[in-house]
Amino acid sequence: MQRRILLKLSLTAALGSISGLSAVSAAAAEPVLSVAYAGSMGALMDKALGPTIARQEHVQYQGKGAGAYGLAHLIAAKQINPDVFVSITPGPIEVLQKAGLIDTAVPVASTQMVIAYSDKSKFAADFKAAAAGKVPWYEVLQKPGLLFGRTDPKTDPQGRNIVFTMLLAEQYYKQPGLADKILGPVENKQQIFTEPSLLSRLESGQLDATSGYLSAVISHKLPYIKLPEQINLSDPGMIQDWYSKVHFNITLPDGKTDTLSTQPLVFYAAVLKNAPNPKAGAAFVKLMTSAEGQALFKHYGYSAPKGGDLHP
Repeated sequence: MQRRILLKLSLTAALGSISGLSAVSAAAAEPVLSVAYAGSMGALMDKALGPTIARQEHVQYQGKGAGAYGLAHLIAAKQINPDVFVSITPGPIEVLQKAGLIDTAVPVASTQMVIAYSDKSKFAADFKAAAAGKVPWYEVLQKPGLLFGRTDPKTDPQGRNIVFTMLLAEQYYKQPGLADKILGPVENKQQIFTEPSLLSRLESGQLDATSGYLSAVISHKLPYIKLPEQINLSDPGMIQDWYSKVHFNITLPDGKTDTLSTQPLVFYAAVLKNAPNPKAGAAFVKLMTSAEGQALFKHYGYSAPKGGDLHP
């Protein structure tokens, strides 16, 4: 009797193992959808859009988030080969259009610049007062000992946009030299971190405040200071008459100097011409522009897309 029970248990375990292996094999057999996206979109992509497309299209979603310019140059150099690229601002899309890897990119969402801060910071009360409009936010950011974080303007649009925001703030608030007082030099290594790690460092209390997109800050449930539209880069209609008044230079890896201008904070998506899985890529872009996809964007703090398609 005991022997029969042992045989039955062994058979059940064996069948369970086979079933488990079958499930693993089935998952492994699913095609991969690879998406390269602006690093600030991590929560939305990995918790909402990625799982949704995986369920709908029976694919394995694989996401890679980083600075959009850095990703664009990696794709152009054929060092990575995603199916879909999602950028913020037109610039990184234009890199891939010039490389012949993208035709048209469609707007899928928009956002605005904010100042995010840590509720663990010793300056938290000052930030809360600034968020309530009781003290100027730019005065708080100049307090001795305050640690401010941002991303690299060479590789990430957000790193450029916070510089534009501070330059516009100089004019809007009539505060000459404000950008230098808060940011130091454009490429200030003491303030620069990778985009995926920036808000994580803020959440852990390693930084007192950082630049941020409203969408990402809401996604991470962080406190923030909202900025006037004259400096938050949210309105494409203000580019020609106002945002375009500021410029700054960066030194490129080849030693050349590039003069940068503002671009609207709109997210664009495109399927790569050399996509390994173009069908799933097209389905993912369709999801992002659908009512279901737009509801997910809204839930994670993104605003509706603005402007038209980007053509080569």
